[in-house]
Amino acid sequence: MPPNRPRQVVILAGGRGRRLRALTDRIPKPMVPFHGQPFLTYLLQMLQRQGFERVLLLLGYRGRAIEEEYGSGKKLGLSIEYSLTSPENETGRRLALVYDRLDPCFLLVYCDNYWPMQFQTMWERYLAAGLPAMTTVYSNRDGYSKSNVRLDERGYVVAYDRYRKQPGLSGVEIGFAILNKDILRLLPRGNPVFQIEVYSRLIRKRQLLAYSTDHRYYSVGSLDRLTLTDAFLAPQRAVILDRDGVLNRKLRRAYYVTHWKQFKWIAKSREALRLLKQAGYRLILVTNQAGVARGFMTQLDLDMIHQQMQNDLRRFDAAIDKIYVCAHGWNDNCRCRKPNPELLFQAQKDFHLDLTRTPFVGDNERDMEAGRRAGCPAFWVSPRHNLYEWTRKFLIATMRTRDRLLGSAPIGWPKPPSSHER
Repeated sequence: MPPNRPRQVVILAGGRGRRLRALTDRIPKPMVPFHGQPFLTYLLQMLQRQGFERVLLLLGYRGRAIEEEYGSGKKLGLSIEYSLTSPENETGRRLALVYDRLDPCFLLVYCDNYWPMQFQTMWERYLAAGLPAMTTVYSNRDGYSKSNVRLDERGYVVAYDRYRKQPGLSGVEIGFAILNKDILRLLPRGNPVFQIEVYSRLIRKRQLLAYSTDHRYYSVGSLDRLTLTDAFLAPQRAVILDRDGVLNRKLRRAYYVTHWKQFKWIAKSREALRLLKQAGYRLILVTNQAGVARGFMTQLDLDMIHQQMQNDLRRFDAAIDKIYVCAHGWNDNCRCRKPNPELLFQAQKDFHLDLTRTPFVGDNERDMEAGRRAGCPAFWVSPRHNLYEWTRKFLIATMRTRDRLLGSAPIGWPKPPSSHER
């Protein structure tokens, strides 16, 4: 029988944070503040939203400050316990000391990384693999950090290098690991580093799976990351939209809007964009335009259409903030053509979005699949339930949510239209 879905999170939070000496001489690393609350609070709130109930914080350096801040965890809807040991203890030692307090299966998190997790999807992959351990790996295609792992074609971790010196590394292990408690028996005595000792042994047995993600993680691991993390954690609102069939009338399959005279706004779509703008939402457009690759129009033609579109929207105070286009053909096997989510991840990085809380509005299965793979709440509009109708319901729902949560980012979304409305 598969294990029950874990409800316990174990957070490693004992290090000195030497790369943040200017701050951590006074406070522990996870307590670095952003927009009025500690980094760790954002992490705990996200874990609670993902259905976790109990947290075990493994503390060391200035650990009392963390314990005093969170207490029992009741204010966050969590039950929080603590293990406070020497700051000199490595990760393996910290875990070994709490072995008897661990659930048979638990989530291991690093206190200095925030990644907007979708735990149910992760859990399904873990169960399907039937392995004792799965850790999350940022793909690092953008060179955001220095890689420390290498994966094979099936998604197994085949190399882990804490010191990031091996050739051929191509991914960053960021924690958010689902672990069977029994793997801790692989730890040697003394003061070992968990990742070096346990992950290395699992790799040799081909028992460490990766959950690979293109969604950027944010951290307080070093001073140079703080500005990006501050932008990510800032209150923000954004909606990502498809173009044809959402903003303007779509032509039949294999026909393209090739000049402005063919561009016909869907009823009230400009008004919808204006309402979103007035509510403080950033508007991002993600569109496939294979007509360029197929020779029906040039890139200049497409740019002129978008320029005219933007001019028209400015008269409505509803201009798009950024337009992302895949101009490849149907069979070009590019990474950016929907249903591939690459363009959504580009927007995520450019604007430091949390895609798990950023709606994506489209009009077909490709859009829904792209949104699902990016982690967005995806919504299907149609002639009977157009963008204006969706926007009106969305803004009402988010206003109610904000009233209930005293201004925090919306977590309740209106439902997409039923199949007969599509």
